Amino acid sequence: MYSSSGDSNGYHQDNKQQLGMSQRDRVRRVRAKSRDGYGEEQKVTPCTEFDKAYFNSYAHVGIHEEMIKDHVRTNTYRDAIFHHQSLIEGKVVVDVGCGTGILSIFCAQAGAKRVYAVDASDIAVQANEVVKANNLSDKVIVLHGRVEDVEIDEEVDVIISEWMGYMLLYESMLGSVITARDRWLKHGGLILPSNATLYMAPVTHPDRYRESIEFWRNVYGIDMSAMLPLAKQCAFEEPSVETISGENVLTWPHVVKHVDCYTITIDELESVTTTYKFRSMMRAPFHGFAFWFDVEFGGPAASPINPRAPVLPTAPSNNSPIDGSQRKKRTNPNEALVLSTAPEDPPTHWQQTLIYFYDPIDVEQDQLIEGSATLTQSKENRRFMNINLRYSSGGRSFVKESVMR
Repeated sequence: MYSSSGDSNGYHQDNKQQLGMSQRDRVRRVRAKSRDGYGEEQKVTPCTEFDKAYFNSYAHVGIHEEMIKDHVRTNTYRDAIFHHQSLIEGKVVVDVGCGTGILSIFCAQAGAKRVYAVDASDIAVQANEVVKANNLSDKVIVLHGRVEDVEIDEEVDVIISEWMGYMLLYESMLGSVITARDRWLKHGGLILPSNATLYMAPVTHPDRYRESIEFWRNVYGIDMSAMLPLAKQCAFEEPSVETISGENVLTWPHVVKHVDCYTITIDELESVTTTYKFRSMMRAPFHGFAFWFDVEFGGPAASPINPRAPVLPTAPSNNSPIDGSQRKKRTNPNEALVLSTAPEDPPTHWQQTLIYFYDPIDVEQDQLIEGSATLTQSKENRRFMNINLRYSSGGRSFVKESVMR
């Protein structure tokens, strides 16, 4: 949310007096330059009532506590910052959606000359106090406002952001990272994370179906099967964020979308469509699809640390099933760190996103499952995601539509 003064040039009105002239002069609007690899001047997206509600949700301490206590997430970001310390030390950094300021402080500890910590939520008030308490006010400048509105009168060397939502693209925060990149990032600058990949795979989950649906067939000896249609609608109408294991996954995953943070455009985020073909590795009830993601903390394009290759191989052009290992493991220090939310990896607060069918489909080993998936930003609220799944197996075709709110 915005500060009560309506001013987005700094943390708040009184903070301007504390920054000093040199810092105040830097905090001005700089128009995005047309330069190789980055976009031209961006159209400023208006701040809607939905956006304000979204920012307000991040003013609550609970969500930040959950994210910070996600040790896989927080430790990977800290490791990535110090892994790239040679590219951060003495440089200017923007932290997009800084929250409590923890990543900004990690960057300052890694030797950044200056860090602009930007957040439109009122959590910026606490972030500024955290910065002061750690005696970093000379290095970390908290800007209370949207990336689209705040003003910084210098180019930056590094952009860092924890922008990933459920199913990677939910909440559409990546658009703010793109805006920061096009407004301020120097050519050859560093973006952390550098790449992201969204996956999907068919899953079986008899326990979940039994707990939510089969339960109604016999409740203390009473036949409540009349509740089944409503139970299915309530349990499975919308995507479910939960943790599954690798044992629930029926096939190798399919790459839905690979994101190169150096080149992706805002227009690409409006709609993502993929077609897929899977072959079930076992005989089991097919209950729905799971989605998860990886992000890679590679170096800038010119750096040997990052070959700018996808974390996972993309599906072949004929959409045939993918065989073999699906994720590139970090085998030596020159390869990028990877933060994974896959079912077989240590759990994170993102968990996995499940889209369940109202009724399972029995599949045999090696049975073909094919179709398409389309993820679209809601026209009503771009932070919501409309999901359209079309799938065929065993001679039957189905469509499942849902909204991630």
